[in-house]
Amino acid sequence: MADYNTIRTGAATGARAVQIDEGLRAHMNKVYGTMSVGTFITFLAAWAISTLAVTADPSAGVAQIGADRYLTGLGQAIYASPLKWVIMFAPLLFVFGFSAAINKMSAATAQTVFYAFAAVMGLSISSIFLVFTGYSIIQVFLVTSIAFAGLSLWGYTTKKDISGWGSFLIMGVIGLIVASIINIFLGSPAIAFAVSVLGVLIFAGLTAYDTQSIKNEYLQHAQYGDSEWLGKSAIMGALRLYLDFINMFMFLLQLLGNRE
Repeated sequence: MADYNTIRTGAATGARAVQIDEGLRAHMNKVYGTMSVGTFITFLAAWAISTLAVTADPSAGVAQIGADRYLTGLGQAIYASPLKWVIMFAPLLFVFGFSAAINKMSAATAQTVFYAFAAVMGLSISSIFLVFTGYSIIQVFLVTSIAFAGLSLWGYTTKKDISGWGSFLIMGVIGLIVASIINIFLGSPAIAFAVSVLGVLIFAGLTAYDTQSIKNEYLQHAQYGDSEWLGKSAIMGALRLYLDFINMFMFLLQLLGNRE
């Protein structure tokens, strides 16, 4: 992959180059803004669902999960019934379907679908509010935000071409998914710890890689002035960085979070 200066020089010079630079900043602002809204929706949905799923009133609960903590009927359905498997894998299926169908959507529709996906992800990870203390969730969220910002900034500003990282990182993600599924049945703390450590490293690398990739994809296509493509590209870029953030957060939470 060509670096930023090569693409920029090849695409235009003078006033046109300035226009592309301004467009790039607007594009990245769109990516980060959409990702941030999606992240907010996810954590709001997760908190709201977990609140509805747990009660301190024994008469309103159907199963006790701790001192003065009971699952409601909703909590029983989404955390302790076969429905939990559907909820667990729904975001993965949603991503595959979204990626396959986005070319047939308008940019506005793609953005709406992305926000719907963020809500589904919130449902999927809502159990963190039952397992971990609220303080540790906030603490890990802040740690993840700082790490994500630094890695993304480095990916955006570095002159080093890191496109070669892509195939290794994707293979790593596939390995994490396989190991995580296997460990659902094995329940090995050692495997869980190894998966969490590798998960943090892999998604840290993907944060930098995806940022540089989003930037270079814009520069390669900006000269053609396809606003609809660029709009959908911003949504897909937001999705990629959103997944990097959420996964890095979840793996860090497994390593650093304090359990209830």
